[in-house]
Amino acid sequence: MGLKMLFSISFFQWVLFVQSMEPFVYDVNLAGAIGDGESDDTEAFKNAWNVVCSSHISSGIFRVPYGQKFLLQPLTFNGECRPKNITFQIDGILIAPSDPSSWKCKETNCNNWITFQHFDGLIIQGTGSLHGQGQKWWQMGCMHNKVLCSSQKAASFAILDSKNVHISGLTSVDSRKWHISIERSSSVHASKLNIKAPKDSPNTDGIRIQHSTNVTIASSIIKTGDDCIGIGDGSKYININRIFCGPGHGISIGSLGENGRRETVEYVTVRRANFYATENGLKIKTWQGGHGYTRYIRFEHISFSKVIRPIIIDQYTCPLHQHCKNYSTAVEISNILYNDLRGTTNGEIAVELSCSKSVPCKNIRMKDIQLDYGINGKMYDGHPKSHCLNVVQSWDEGYVYPNVPCLTKKLSY
Repeated sequence: MGLKMLFSISFFQWVLFVQSMEPFVYDVNLAGAIGDGESDDTEAFKNAWNVVCSSHISSGIFRVPYGQKFLLQPLTFNGECRPKNITFQIDGILIAPSDPSSWKCKETNCNNWITFQHFDGLIIQGTGSLHGQGQKWWQMGCMHNKVLCSSQKAASFAILDSKNVHISGLTSVDSRKWHISIERSSSVHASKLNIKAPKDSPNTDGIRIQHSTNVTIASSIIKTGDDCIGIGDGSKYININRIFCGPGHGISIGSLGENGRRETVEYVTVRRANFYATENGLKIKTWQGGHGYTRYIRFEHISFSKVIRPIIIDQYTCPLHQHCKNYSTAVEISNILYNDLRGTTNGEIAVELSCSKSVPCKNIRMKDIQLDYGINGKMYDGHPKSHCLNVVQSWDEGYVYPNVPCLTKKLSY
């Protein structure tokens, strides 16, 4: 009898253990979401999150079902929860208010629309989409919209102060400003994203990274009115792989050093990116009078088609409509590799290296560069040019066209 009781207790405990290992799944409809695209479902999402966050199970799944549209005001999910691992399964459509005056920002500021912060172990995935409905925001501009212009940080989707985050499969459409922002975070992996906004939509960066380490962006399509990916201050160990960019302003580092600030970016790798009909391709941009550095950057296996300015280093950024002064300080740019870059440009200057006189660029290396003049995939007889200013200790390590005269030819024996 004692053995039977012991067995029954052990079996009961085993069942409880197995159940505790299964993730707790909660659908937003259970919390009262309507999902008709017109009713405000913000409170239902908050309530659903409170249920998942307070669960005693080790893993929780917050589910947004397919086939429904959810209208949401600015919303923040705080990851200081009981479950250690959280998954947001987003298969439905999330919609922001279309009228700027209808945004409710009493509890949550209007900097971002949907924010995830303080997570350690977060998965955001699904076949769903986020519709920022930014058209009216774009039309208003700063003259009539102080809320929009009060902060440079205005994203549809923000990851803040988090680590071990995986994002995949989602679509972001027509953000009012940045689509995705990653700030003060580490070990973030984003893949298979589809980001789109009209080419004339202002400040609609695809992904903006700042003060973050070990970030990977891979296998994604980004078509916007600004940078496809922008890498700002405090970013290091950033890996970008297999990105289609265009239209847009390319992949940018910076701008850094505004108002004399010390800002840094290092250990960035961009590989196997394709640029189509973008204003810029690969750009490093700093303000005059800044401090800090951009170093250990690798651009490899890149293709261009109809790109106006494929390669740019510009250290002469200054305030709009103001005379640019010469400063004795600058953000130092060094150890930059351009390897296996090919395609067509429809601009006059294919390679522009405009570096600071006081702090010249150094150790710029180029290898296997072929940039021809062409439109709509057809090459023409025009010869693209290069522009070089204040570049030292830098090397041409293989075939480079157009010729970049400030690079020293490195002979192979």
